[in-house]
Amino acid sequence: MEQTTDQKLSIAGKTLNSRLLIGTSLYPNQQVMMDALAASGAEIVTVAVRRVSLDGGGESVFDLLKGKYHFLPNTAGCFTASDAVFTAELAREALETNWIKLEVIGDDETLFPDVEQLLLASEELVKKDFVVLAYCNDDPISCKKLEDLGCAAVMPLGAPIGSGMGIRNPYNLQIIREQCSVPLIVDAGVGTASDAAQAMEIGMDGILLNSAVAGARDPVRMAKAMRLGIESGRLAFEAGRIPRKLYASSSTSLNGMIDL
Repeated sequence: MEQTTDQKLSIAGKTLNSRLLIGTSLYPNQQVMMDALAASGAEIVTVAVRRVSLDGGGESVFDLLKGKYHFLPNTAGCFTASDAVFTAELAREALETNWIKLEVIGDDETLFPDVEQLLLASEELVKKDFVVLAYCNDDPISCKKLEDLGCAAVMPLGAPIGSGMGIRNPYNLQIIREQCSVPLIVDAGVGTASDAAQAMEIGMDGILLNSAVAGARDPVRMAKAMRLGIESGRLAFEAGRIPRKLYASSSTSLNGMIDL
């Protein structure tokens, strides 16, 4: 897909200055979370509707972040399309947003998506006027089907959730980039800033992460590192890397050299 230099990330008509979307769970405490979010530069934060109280009496994550960030509720913990749709509707009513990060998990060990249920949920939620950002496998066929169903963004995994294994199959991500025109956001598996940079250099439009920052020894500094990694990776993608060659290629011309 052709890219424009300095093109900002746009999802469902919302233009963003940051290409980092970040989670709000697993931090040592709420102050560390707030500081890390600020250091990340992210404008969108994701929250697990089924794991967080929606009426926290002024101390919930929603109360702390409301007005400062764009909420992206997610359907983490859902194993069927019907559960995911119900959770999305709950989030829309409670948070007054039709944006949803759609997760439909196949099992609680690998946390890989259940593609069949994911497609069913995506189709229904799009019909219900949700802005669907769908977490999926790094499978070009599934990603294209999600785009065709009307998902606002497709979010292929880089590696299993929380594994920190980085980008395990960059070749699939390259194929997905070539076949899909909607924003592509790598979701899951990023462990450090170089992983984020690699994904962006492939041509991904953004990164969604949580564990890599929240579980770092210093979450605030890691959040800043991720921001810089994403920025540098995107710049490199826009600049265009030199072709890979098997043999050396001199950067200095041999023409005009003194004959010894």
